[in-house]
Amino acid sequence: MLIVSVKEIKNFLISIIIPLIVGFLSSNISKLLLKMDISEFYSQLIKPSFAPPSNIFQVVWIILFILMGISYYIISKNDKKDPKVNDALFYYYLQLGLNFLWSILFFGLDLRFTAIFNILILIVVVLVMIFKFYKIDKRAAFLNIPYLLWLIVALFLNYFIWIINK
Repeated sequence: MLIVSVKEIKNFLISIIIPLIVGFLSSNISKLLLKMDISEFYSQLIKPSFAPPSNIFQVVWIILFILMGISYYIISKNDKKDPKVNDALFYYYLQLGLNFLWSILFFGLDLRFTAIFNILILIVVVLVMIFKFYKIDKRAAFLNIPYLLWLIVALFLNYFIWIINK
């Protein structure tokens, strides 16, 4: 029989809520800067044929943020005095910050070309994070594979939207 403490449940939920809040704040700051709804703005852009409909993004990002939070929880349960764990968590926080910036750059500030560089750096950081997570707990690394794949799709989408809408 598995007994889970209230503290562990709280830590698990906080681990999931933090990336969701980061995404929510980024989206809302972008919306404030843009002075319109992001999905409305997105619908006005000329997009490549492979672009998903705007209502898909919110669902996908919620799932990815939850997976990200679970992976963080798995890694954070390890000894925080271990430099390997601290190093892995540094890359987790760094990718979260870069993720936060992307929406603000792309939507809020209308800096699509700059957003391309942001997402390229984000992909590299996520790759490093996955590698570092893998050394600690393979499950945490594998939970971030969908995120990495989505970022690659987002990179191509960002690039083609920038080219088409110049």
